[in-house]
Amino acid sequence: MTQDRPGIVNCALYVAGRRVRDIGIDEIGAALKQEDSFVWLGLYEPDEELMRRVQQQFGLHDLAVEDAHKAHQRPKVETFDDSLFVVLRTAQIIDGSAHFGETHVFVGARYVVSVRHGASQSYRPARAACEAAPHLLEKGTGFVLYALMDFVVDHYFPVAEALEDQLTALEDGIFSGHFDRASTEAIYAIKRDLVELRRAVAPIVDMCSALMGFRMALVPGPIKPYFRDVQDHALHISEAIDAMREMLSTALQVNLSLASMRQNDVTKALAGWGAILAVPTMVFGVYGMNFENMPELHWHYGYETIVALTGAACLLLHRRLKRAGWL
Repeated sequence: MTQDRPGIVNCALYVAGRRVRDIGIDEIGAALKQEDSFVWLGLYEPDEELMRRVQQQFGLHDLAVEDAHKAHQRPKVETFDDSLFVVLRTAQIIDGSAHFGETHVFVGARYVVSVRHGASQSYRPARAACEAAPHLLEKGTGFVLYALMDFVVDHYFPVAEALEDQLTALEDGIFSGHFDRASTEAIYAIKRDLVELRRAVAPIVDMCSALMGFRMALVPGPIKPYFRDVQDHALHISEAIDAMREMLSTALQVNLSLASMRQNDVTKALAGWGAILAVPTMVFGVYGMNFENMPELHWHYGYETIVALTGAACLLLHRRLKRAGWL
């Protein structure tokens, strides 16, 4: 790791597809003059001063530098004269929820500058993969751009799988009868993460098409099929996201339907017990009026008879309501 200053992750010189040495920011100008060489600089949340120094060394466009410093950009690919500016959204599962960041990539004939913001994996594995294939790395910086895009897209898969696992667990809970307000909130949380993930993935399909259609030396013919592979992965993830969104909509409808059915069952049970309690309430209310001229008041077996008849009526009503599914 280059320890030139905070914000610089790695800065290396490559000649003929092979890493020669690490260099500092001030050495970039001289390094770019070497034949068949390019510089790969990796930054993580650099401050404005560092971005200005990098801009001066590589001659980056003002608008692209402003976007890379402020972040919060949509995924896109833009051309500036003989260079490219690519914005990618990164995704990562942290504490069970999806977190998103951004990566901005400046690509020229002699340089690649990657700027990371927010949640993202280190690009050290992508750099190692490129260095392990010097016959492809010597084709230029276009292959480095492919490696970065492929690395970002491949890390969408674990995020999508984690969200799918959450959805499966949620469905199991819903159909096992454990549905409540928390289930509805969990559905919306997963749906929100899926929307953000789709916003990150969907533009990559068009970006790859644009890169394969460019007639620029930065993306030579032998490299273009690699972007088709990235495009295929992005399409696969987009289809999986669409399927999960449909499943979430169905799960939400089922959750609401089951909650409504449960509420109806509770209402019917309360109404049934209310009907049962109405029988003794009516009978005992009548005999509690204390009128002097009531025929049954002086009957020897009146109390036992009334209690027995009332209990029998309640039991009969309970059995009928239970058969009807109200209790």
